[in-house]
Amino acid sequence: MSKEINLEGYRLAHTMIRVKNLEASFDFYCKTLGMKILRKTDYPEGKFTNAFIGYGPETESPCLELTCNWEQKDEYDKGNGWGHVCIETPDVYKACDDLTKLGINITRKPGPMKHGTRIIAFCEDPDGYKVELNEPVKV
Repeated sequence: MSKEINLEGYRLAHTMIRVKNLEASFDFYCKTLGMKILRKTDYPEGKFTNAFIGYGPETESPCLELTCNWEQKDEYDKGNGWGHVCIETPDVYKACDDLTKLGINITRKPGPMKHGTRIIAFCEDPDGYKVELNEPVKV
């Protein structure tokens, strides 16, 4: 497949997991495992917080996206707790066009993130796991 589309500029950006207690997750990943909080954004309309943590700058190293849904009271079923893998690409629209031509199922068409501004899309891997495509963070 890689010979059919230009993969220059693609990289593993982040993996998202849903967490019940963001502070407890910060304690574990940052205090215990030495990661740093790279950015944290509250989305009041969506009632969730996204925090990106990692060992190096988000533009250079893969990181974890911790998503805390404010109204989640119970533990996540780990099958439902899985979020997605994210692949960064210079142009999400072109990536989706290329993947569609290869028969890849695009489950969320390219466009701005709900409650945000980043351009994202989602496709599925062969097992049905979600893969987010997004453009680099503009710093």
